[in-house]
Formats: sequence, C-alpha cells, structure tokens
Amino acid sequence: MGCSECCLKCLSGIPYASLIATILLYAGVALFCGCGHEALSGTVTILQTYFDVVRSPVDALDVFTMIDILKYVIYGVAAAFFVYGILLMVEGFFTTGAIRDLYGDFKITTCGRCVSAWFIMLTYIFMLAWLGVTAFTSLPVFMYFNIWNICQNISRVDSSLESCFDLRQFGIVSIGEEKKLCTGSENFIKMCESNELDLTFHLFVCALAGAGAAVIAMVVAVSVLIHNNAILTSKNTGRYCTRF
Repeated sequence: MGCSECCLKCLSGIPYASLIATILLYAGVALFCGCGHEALSGTVTILQTYFDVVRSPVDALDVFTMIDILKYVIYGVAAAFFVYGILLMVEGFFTTGAIRDLYGDFKITTCGRCVSAWFIMLTYIFMLAWLGVTAFTSLPVFMYFNIWNICQNISRVDSSLESCFDLRQFGIVSIGEEKKLCTGSENFIKMCESNELDLTFHLFVCALAGAGAAVIAMVVAVSVLIHNNAILTSKNTGRYCTRF
C-alpha cells in the first residue's frame, strides 16, 4: 500500500462529527472560562472603585465571596470538560470503520450498550446545564449593556432626567445598604471614561458567546452519540461502522 492510500485510509477513519463537536466544545469552554474569569475580576474592580462596595471583614456570604466561588466553579468546569472532550473523541474513534479494519467485526456487549447509553444521558444533561449557564450569563450582559449604553449616550441625556443604578435591585448588596450610582455623579462619569466598564462588558459578551458555542457542541455531540449508538445496536445490519 502506497503512502497516499495509507493517508486516505487514515483520513477515512476520522470521526469528523465528533472532532467538530470536540473542537467547538473546547473553544466554547475556553472562551467562557477565560473571559468569564476576567469579567468577574473586572466586576470586583468596578464595585470597589465606583460603587464603593467593600468586602465584608467577617466570613459572610457577600458579593465578593460569591464571585470567588464562581471563579472556583470556572476552574472546575475547565478541568472537567477537558477530560470530557477527550472521552468524546475516544468514543468517536472507537465507533469508526478504522477499528473494524484493525480488529475485525465484533458484537457489542450489554455492558458496552449501557456505557454508550450512559454517555448519551450524560451529554444530554451537560447540554441542559450549558443552557442554564447561557441564561445565567445573559443577566450580567443585560445589566452591563444598560450601563454601557447610557455611557455611550451620556452627552445626549437630559441632565434633568437623572437615573440611578441601585445595587439592591440586583441583589448584589443587602436591603439595608444603599449603594447606588446616579448618572450625574462624579463616579459615574469616571466609570464611563475608564476602560473597566467597556472591557468587562465585552468580556461578558464573549463569555456568553462561549456558553452558546458549548451548547451547540453538546447538541452536535448528542446527535452523534445517538446515531453511533443506533448503528452499534442495529439488529438489521449487525454492523457498527460509522464515520461520525
């Protein structure tokens, strides 16, 4: 067999759909985790600098503690989906014609069918989880968009129509604390002129895009796994070869 025939044989055994899903998953998770982490750090800076919110001296569950928890969750998500992406590719490679050519046809066992079904269920749960993450990430995007939009049009806003952003409305501080920022205040003008607001807003937008990419990757992965499982357990053909 020549070199070109060997390369074509190797390329024919690549699970392209699984490969696309894995690349899209890695890209989405990397975008969400990286941009989300930096956006949370920017949020801390904005709260401390312009809203005069201070960290609680005691071990209380304030907004800064919650942000620290979210950062640790991001670390866990990055590690978990790095491993999951590898498993997804392994599952794809072991359901291609390349394995059949190397080891010959064999029957899938009951245990193998259970593992395949469990992997489908796990991927479906991950898809629902990423849908929730996408919805949750849209909340800070909406909040920052409102502030950013006012900053972009601050020269056109009537000075007599002053509006204020009260953090109590978003549950960031307790009801007893009055932490609000009005459009006519010096801190609001400084925040609009600084880079923190613009950068944090666009980082949250990128994090939202990353979560959306992860959702698409999960949809593709579920479709691929269901297709492969159907081929594996087919009673009509008895074959498991697929290039998905």
